[in-house]
Amino acid sequence: MIVSRTPFRLTLGGGGTDLPSFYEQHGGFILAMGIDKYMYVVLNVPNADRLVRLHYTNSETVDSIDGLKHELAREAFRLHGINDAIEVASVADLPAGSGLGSSSCYLVGLLTSVRDYLRRPVPLAEIAEEACHIELNILKKPIGKQDQYMATFGGLTTLDIAPSGKVAVQHIPLEPASISTLVANTHMYYTNVQRNTVDVLKDQDQAMKEPKSQDRGRVEDSLLGIKEIGLAIRDAIVQGDFDQFGALMDKHWQHKRKLSGKISNSKIDDLYEHLKREYGVLGGKIAGAGGGGFLMLYVPANHKELTAHMASLGMKRLHYNVEFEGSKVITNVFNAQSLSIHRRQTI
Repeated sequence: MIVSRTPFRLTLGGGGTDLPSFYEQHGGFILAMGIDKYMYVVLNVPNADRLVRLHYTNSETVDSIDGLKHELAREAFRLHGINDAIEVASVADLPAGSGLGSSSCYLVGLLTSVRDYLRRPVPLAEIAEEACHIELNILKKPIGKQDQYMATFGGLTTLDIAPSGKVAVQHIPLEPASISTLVANTHMYYTNVQRNTVDVLKDQDQAMKEPKSQDRGRVEDSLLGIKEIGLAIRDAIVQGDFDQFGALMDKHWQHKRKLSGKISNSKIDDLYEHLKREYGVLGGKIAGAGGGGFLMLYVPANHKELTAHMASLGMKRLHYNVEFEGSKVITNVFNAQSLSIHRRQTI
Protein backbone atom coordinates (compact mmCIF):
# COMPACT_ATOMS: atom_id res chain seq x y z
CA MET A 1 0.00 0.00 0.00
CA ILE A 2 1.20 3.52 -0.86
CA VAL A 3 -0.25 6.75 0.54
CA SER A 4 0.56 10.14 -0.97
CA ARG A 5 -0.24 13.54 0.53
CA THR A 6 -0.74 16.56 -1.73
CA PRO A 7 -1.39 20.16 -0.57
CA PHE A 8 -4.21 22.40 -1.73
CA ARG A 9 -3.29 25.94 -2.76
CA LEU A 10 -4.39 29.58 -2.50
CA THR A 11 -3.77 31.81 -5.50
CA LEU A 12 -2.52 35.22 -4.37
CA GLY A 13 -1.93 36.84 -7.75
CA GLY A 14 -2.03 36.29 -11.50
CA GLY A 15 -4.91 33.80 -11.59
CA GLY A 16 -6.13 33.12 -15.13
CA THR A 17 -2.86 34.03 -16.85
CA ASP A 18 -1.77 30.37 -16.64
CA LEU A 19 -4.17 29.26 -19.38
CA PRO A 20 -2.49 28.47 -22.72
CA SER A 21 -4.92 30.75 -24.54
CA PHE A 22 -3.31 33.67 -22.66
CA TYR A 23 0.27 32.68 -21.90
CA GLU A 24 0.99 31.56 -25.47
CA GLN A 25 0.51 35.18 -26.47
CA HIS A 26 1.64 37.18 -23.44
CA GLY A 27 3.35 34.80 -21.01
CA GLY A 28 1.79 34.04 -17.64
CA PHE A 29 2.60 34.77 -14.02
CA ILE A 30 1.21 33.13 -10.87
CA LEU A 31 1.89 33.71 -7.20
CA ALA A 32 0.33 31.06 -4.98
CA MET A 33 0.67 29.41 -1.59
CA GLY A 34 0.50 25.74 -0.70
CA ILE A 35 -1.52 25.20 2.48
CA ASP A 36 -1.66 22.48 5.12
CA LYS A 37 -4.92 21.02 3.82
CA TYR A 38 -4.41 17.87 1.81
CA MET A 39 -5.61 15.32 -0.71
CA TYR A 40 -4.66 11.77 0.32
CA VAL A 41 -4.43 9.08 -2.36
CA VAL A 42 -4.12 5.43 -1.28
CA LEU A 43 -2.86 2.94 -3.87
CA ASN A 44 -3.07 -0.79 -3.30
CA VAL A 45 -2.67 -3.92 -5.44
CA PRO A 46 -5.20 -6.77 -5.00
CA ASN A 47 -3.79 -10.23 -4.43
CA ALA A 48 -6.79 -12.37 -5.40
CA ASP A 49 -8.02 -10.81 -8.67
CA ARG A 50 -7.07 -8.36 -11.43
CA LEU A 51 -9.97 -5.94 -11.12
CA VAL A 52 -9.67 -2.16 -11.10
CA ARG A 53 -11.29 -0.57 -8.06
CA LEU A 54 -11.62 3.18 -7.60
CA HIS A 55 -13.13 4.84 -4.51
CA TYR A 56 -13.87 8.59 -4.46
CA THR A 57 -17.25 10.29 -4.08
CA ASN A 58 -18.43 7.31 -6.14
CA SER A 59 -17.04 3.76 -6.36
CA GLU A 60 -16.13 1.90 -9.53
CA THR A 61 -15.16 -1.74 -10.05
CA VAL A 62 -14.27 -2.67 -13.61
CA ASP A 63 -12.27 -5.32 -15.47
CA SER A 64 -9.78 -2.87 -16.98
CA ILE A 65 -8.99 0.84 -16.88
CA ASP A 66 -10.86 1.35 -20.17
CA GLY A 67 -14.08 0.96 -18.22
CA LEU A 68 -13.33 3.73 -15.73
CA LYS A 69 -15.57 6.80 -15.75
CA HIS A 70 -13.03 8.75 -13.65
CA GLU A 71 -11.02 10.22 -16.51
CA LEU A 72 -8.08 11.53 -14.47
CA ALA A 73 -7.40 8.11 -12.94
CA ARG A 74 -7.98 6.34 -16.24
CA GLU A 75 -5.45 8.48 -18.12
CA ALA A 76 -2.88 8.39 -15.31
CA PHE A 77 -2.97 4.58 -15.32
CA ARG A 78 -2.87 4.46 -19.12
CA LEU A 79 0.15 6.77 -19.25
CA HIS A 80 2.09 4.37 -17.03
CA GLY A 81 0.95 1.14 -18.65
CA ILE A 82 -1.27 -0.05 -15.80
CA ASN A 83 -4.27 -1.83 -17.31
CA ASP A 84 -5.75 -3.78 -14.38
CA ALA A 85 -5.02 -5.19 -10.90
CA ILE A 86 -5.06 -1.84 -9.10
CA GLU A 87 -7.10 -0.24 -6.33
CA VAL A 88 -7.10 3.46 -5.44
CA ALA A 89 -9.01 5.41 -2.81
CA SER A 90 -8.91 9.13 -2.06
CA VAL A 91 -9.94 11.35 0.83
CA ALA A 92 -9.51 15.11 1.21
CA ASP A 93 -9.53 17.76 3.92
CA LEU A 94 -11.59 20.09 1.70
CA PRO A 95 -14.54 19.49 -0.64
CA ALA A 96 -14.28 19.32 -4.41
CA GLY A 97 -15.28 22.45 -6.31
CA SER A 98 -13.91 24.74 -3.60
CA GLY A 99 -11.52 26.69 -5.84
CA LEU A 100 -8.33 25.40 -4.21
CA GLY A 101 -7.16 22.96 -6.88
CA SER A 102 -8.73 19.67 -5.78
CA SER A 103 -8.79 17.93 -9.18
CA SER A 104 -5.12 18.55 -9.87
CA CYS A 105 -4.27 17.61 -6.28
CA TYR A 106 -5.89 14.24 -6.93
CA LEU A 107 -4.08 13.75 -10.22
CA VAL A 108 -0.66 14.82 -8.92
CA GLY A 109 -1.13 12.68 -5.82
CA LEU A 110 -2.08 9.68 -7.96
CA LEU A 111 0.89 10.17 -10.31
CA THR A 112 3.19 10.51 -7.29
CA SER A 113 1.86 7.23 -5.88
CA VAL A 114 2.04 5.41 -9.22
CA ARG A 115 5.61 6.53 -9.87
CA ASP A 116 6.66 5.52 -6.39
CA TYR A 117 4.99 2.13 -6.80
CA LEU A 118 6.66 1.51 -10.18
CA ARG A 119 9.96 2.93 -8.89
CA ARG A 120 10.15 5.60 -11.57
CA PRO A 121 11.43 8.71 -9.78
CA VAL A 122 11.69 11.93 -11.79
CA PRO A 123 12.25 15.64 -11.00
CA LEU A 124 9.20 17.41 -9.58
CA ALA A 125 8.70 19.48 -12.72
CA GLU A 126 8.21 16.30 -14.75
CA ILE A 127 5.37 15.16 -12.50
CA ALA A 128 3.73 18.60 -12.84
CA GLU A 129 4.09 18.49 -16.62
CA GLU A 130 2.74 14.95 -16.71
CA ALA A 131 -0.38 16.19 -14.92
CA CYS A 132 -0.63 19.18 -17.27
CA HIS A 133 -0.32 16.86 -20.27
CA ILE A 134 -3.19 14.70 -19.04
CA GLU A 135 -5.53 17.58 -18.22
CA LEU A 136 -4.68 20.04 -21.01
CA ASN A 137 -3.57 17.85 -23.93
CA ILE A 138 -5.30 14.49 -23.48
CA LEU A 139 -8.56 15.59 -21.84
CA LYS A 140 -8.59 19.06 -23.48
CA LYS A 141 -9.75 20.86 -20.34
CA PRO A 142 -9.82 24.69 -20.63
CA ILE A 143 -7.70 25.13 -17.52
CA GLY A 144 -4.21 26.36 -16.68
CA LYS A 145 -0.95 25.07 -15.25
CA GLN A 146 -0.88 26.54 -11.76
CA ASP A 147 -2.82 23.82 -9.94
CA GLN A 148 -0.60 21.00 -11.16
CA TYR A 149 2.61 22.88 -10.33
CA MET A 150 1.45 24.10 -6.92
CA ALA A 151 0.27 20.60 -5.97
CA THR A 152 3.73 19.32 -6.94
CA PHE A 153 5.88 22.05 -5.38
CA GLY A 154 3.86 23.67 -2.56
CA GLY A 155 5.36 26.63 -0.68
CA LEU A 156 4.97 30.35 -1.29
CA THR A 157 5.81 30.12 -4.95
CA THR A 158 5.92 32.06 -8.21
CA LEU A 159 5.37 30.46 -11.59
CA ASP A 160 6.69 32.34 -14.61
CA ILE A 161 5.13 30.75 -17.69
CA ALA A 162 6.81 31.40 -21.03
CA PRO A 163 4.80 31.51 -24.29
CA SER A 164 6.29 28.07 -25.03
CA GLY A 165 4.62 26.74 -21.86
CA LYS A 166 7.88 26.24 -19.98
CA VAL A 167 7.40 27.06 -16.29
CA ALA A 168 10.08 28.61 -14.08
CA VAL A 169 9.38 27.82 -10.42
CA GLN A 170 10.74 30.02 -7.64
CA HIS A 171 10.03 29.89 -3.91
CA ILE A 172 9.75 33.23 -2.07
CA PRO A 173 11.72 33.23 1.19
CA LEU A 174 9.90 35.07 3.99
CA GLU A 175 10.75 35.28 7.65
CA PRO A 176 8.46 33.16 9.89
CA ALA A 177 7.03 36.31 11.50
CA SER A 178 6.11 37.72 8.09
CA ILE A 179 4.46 34.48 7.04
CA SER A 180 2.46 34.44 10.28
CA THR A 181 1.23 37.99 9.64
CA LEU A 182 0.27 37.23 6.05
CA VAL A 183 -1.65 34.10 7.03
CA ALA A 184 -3.35 35.74 10.04
CA ASN A 185 -4.60 38.65 7.94
CA THR A 186 -5.70 36.60 4.94
CA HIS A 187 -8.99 34.99 5.96
CA MET A 188 -10.72 32.18 4.09
CA TYR A 189 -14.48 31.57 4.39
CA TYR A 190 -16.40 28.74 2.80
CA THR A 191 -19.42 30.01 0.86
CA ASN A 192 -21.08 26.55 0.89
CA VAL A 193 -21.31 26.78 -2.93
CA GLN A 194 -19.49 24.25 -5.10
CA ARG A 195 -18.78 24.86 -8.77
CA ASN A 196 -17.08 23.29 -11.77
CA THR A 197 -13.82 25.05 -12.67
CA VAL A 198 -14.20 24.13 -16.33
CA ASP A 199 -17.62 25.81 -16.53
CA VAL A 200 -16.26 29.04 -15.06
CA LEU A 201 -13.07 29.18 -17.16
CA LYS A 202 -14.70 28.18 -20.45
CA ASP A 203 -15.90 31.71 -21.27
CA GLN A 204 -12.46 33.23 -20.67
CA ASP A 205 -10.71 30.53 -22.66
CA GLN A 206 -13.05 30.74 -25.65
CA ALA A 207 -12.81 34.54 -25.77
CA MET A 208 -9.00 34.40 -25.91
CA LYS A 209 -9.03 31.71 -28.61
CA GLU A 210 -11.37 33.60 -30.94
CA PRO A 211 -9.80 36.83 -32.30
CA LYS A 212 -13.16 38.05 -33.62
CA SER A 213 -15.06 37.38 -30.40
CA GLN A 214 -16.87 40.42 -29.04
CA ASP A 215 -15.53 39.51 -25.59
CA ARG A 216 -11.88 39.16 -26.66
CA GLY A 217 -10.79 42.75 -25.93
CA ARG A 218 -12.43 42.85 -22.50
CA VAL A 219 -11.01 39.49 -21.40
CA GLU A 220 -7.52 40.18 -22.75
CA ASP A 221 -7.34 43.61 -21.10
CA SER A 222 -8.52 42.14 -17.80
CA LEU A 223 -5.91 39.38 -17.89
CA LEU A 224 -3.13 41.81 -18.77
CA GLY A 225 -4.20 43.87 -15.76
CA ILE A 226 -4.30 40.75 -13.57
CA LYS A 227 -0.76 39.82 -14.62
CA GLU A 228 0.55 43.31 -13.86
CA ILE A 229 -1.19 43.33 -10.47
CA GLY A 230 0.18 39.85 -9.77
CA LEU A 231 3.73 41.09 -10.24
CA ALA A 232 2.99 44.04 -7.93
CA ILE A 233 1.53 41.64 -5.33
CA ARG A 234 4.74 39.61 -5.43
CA ASP A 235 6.79 42.77 -4.79
CA ALA A 236 4.54 43.84 -1.92
CA ILE A 237 4.78 40.43 -0.24
CA VAL A 238 8.56 40.24 -0.69
CA GLN A 239 8.81 43.68 0.94
CA GLY A 240 6.48 42.65 3.77
CA ASP A 241 3.92 45.32 2.83
CA PHE A 242 0.89 43.13 3.37
CA ASP A 243 -1.63 45.98 3.55
CA GLN A 244 -0.52 46.89 0.03
CA PHE A 245 -1.14 43.26 -0.92
CA GLY A 246 -4.68 43.64 0.40
CA ALA A 247 -5.28 46.81 -1.60
CA LEU A 248 -3.91 45.17 -4.74
CA MET A 249 -6.16 42.16 -4.21
CA ASP A 250 -9.13 44.53 -4.39
CA LYS A 251 -7.87 45.80 -7.77
CA HIS A 252 -7.36 42.21 -8.87
CA TRP A 253 -10.97 41.38 -8.00
CA GLN A 254 -12.29 44.26 -10.10
CA HIS A 255 -10.39 42.90 -13.12
CA LYS A 256 -11.33 39.30 -12.42
CA ARG A 257 -15.06 40.04 -12.28
CA LYS A 258 -14.87 41.27 -15.88
CA LEU A 259 -13.65 37.90 -17.19
CA SER A 260 -17.02 36.15 -16.99
CA GLY A 261 -20.49 36.64 -15.58
CA LYS A 262 -20.07 33.29 -13.79
CA ILE A 263 -17.30 34.49 -11.46
CA SER A 264 -19.43 36.46 -9.01
CA ASN A 265 -23.05 37.41 -8.31
CA SER A 266 -24.94 40.26 -6.69
CA LYS A 267 -25.04 38.53 -3.29
CA ILE A 268 -21.26 38.12 -3.16
CA ASP A 269 -20.68 41.64 -4.52
CA ASP A 270 -22.98 43.21 -1.90
CA LEU A 271 -21.38 41.20 0.91
CA TYR A 272 -17.89 42.19 -0.21
CA GLU A 273 -18.71 45.90 -0.24
CA HIS A 274 -20.35 45.58 3.18
CA LEU A 275 -17.26 43.90 4.63
CA LYS A 276 -15.00 46.62 3.29
CA ARG A 277 -17.17 49.34 4.84
CA GLU A 278 -17.90 47.75 8.21
CA TYR A 279 -14.91 45.53 9.05
CA GLY A 280 -11.91 47.19 7.40
CA VAL A 281 -11.40 44.55 4.72
CA LEU A 282 -8.87 45.96 2.25
CA GLY A 283 -9.36 43.42 -0.51
CA GLY A 284 -10.69 40.03 -1.38
CA LYS A 285 -11.89 37.67 -4.07
CA ILE A 286 -13.51 34.32 -4.71
CA ALA A 287 -10.64 31.83 -4.62
CA GLY A 288 -9.72 29.91 -7.75
CA ALA A 289 -11.70 30.37 -10.94
CA GLY A 290 -14.65 31.93 -9.09
CA GLY A 291 -18.33 31.10 -8.93
CA GLY A 292 -18.24 29.60 -5.43
CA GLY A 293 -15.94 27.80 -3.03
CA PHE A 294 -13.95 30.01 -0.66
CA LEU A 295 -14.09 33.77 -0.21
CA MET A 296 -10.61 35.14 0.50
CA LEU A 297 -10.44 38.41 2.47
CA TYR A 298 -7.48 40.49 3.61
CA VAL A 299 -8.16 42.33 6.87
CA PRO A 300 -5.43 43.86 9.10
CA ALA A 301 -7.67 44.18 12.19
CA ASN A 302 -11.13 43.26 13.51
CA HIS A 303 -10.38 39.56 13.10
CA LYS A 304 -12.75 38.28 15.79
CA GLU A 305 -15.54 40.59 14.70
CA LEU A 306 -15.24 39.57 11.05
CA THR A 307 -15.05 35.87 11.89
CA ALA A 308 -18.15 36.13 14.09
CA HIS A 309 -20.10 38.04 11.43
CA MET A 310 -19.25 35.54 8.72
CA ALA A 311 -20.20 32.66 11.04
CA SER A 312 -23.59 34.33 11.55
CA LEU A 313 -24.02 34.13 7.77
CA GLY A 314 -23.19 30.41 7.80
CA MET A 315 -19.69 30.91 6.38
CA LYS A 316 -17.13 29.13 8.51
CA ARG A 317 -13.54 30.37 8.60
CA LEU A 318 -10.84 28.02 7.37
CA HIS A 319 -7.75 28.15 9.57
CA TYR A 320 -4.58 27.16 7.72
CA ASN A 321 -0.81 27.52 7.54
CA VAL A 322 1.68 27.45 4.69
CA GLU A 323 2.76 24.01 3.48
CA PHE A 324 6.32 24.29 2.18
CA GLU A 325 6.43 20.82 0.59
CA GLY A 326 4.52 19.56 -2.39
CA SER A 327 3.08 16.14 -3.12
CA LYS A 328 4.97 13.30 -1.45
CA VAL A 329 4.60 9.68 -0.39
CA ILE A 330 4.07 9.34 3.36
CA THR A 331 3.53 5.56 3.47
CA ASN A 332 4.99 2.83 1.27
CA VAL A 333 4.32 -0.83 2.04
CA PHE A 334 3.82 -2.88 -1.09
CA ASN A 335 4.05 -6.45 -2.38
CA ALA A 336 7.17 -6.95 -4.52
CA GLN A 337 5.45 -9.74 -6.47
CA SER A 338 2.64 -7.38 -7.48
CA LEU A 339 5.19 -4.81 -8.63
CA SER A 340 6.83 -7.39 -10.89
CA ILE A 341 3.46 -8.11 -12.52
CA HIS A 342 2.93 -4.47 -13.53
CA ARG A 343 6.53 -4.15 -14.65
CA ARG A 344 6.12 -7.09 -17.03
CA GLN A 345 3.04 -5.42 -18.47
CA THR A 346 4.96 -2.26 -19.36
CA ILE A 347 8.14 -3.81 -20.80
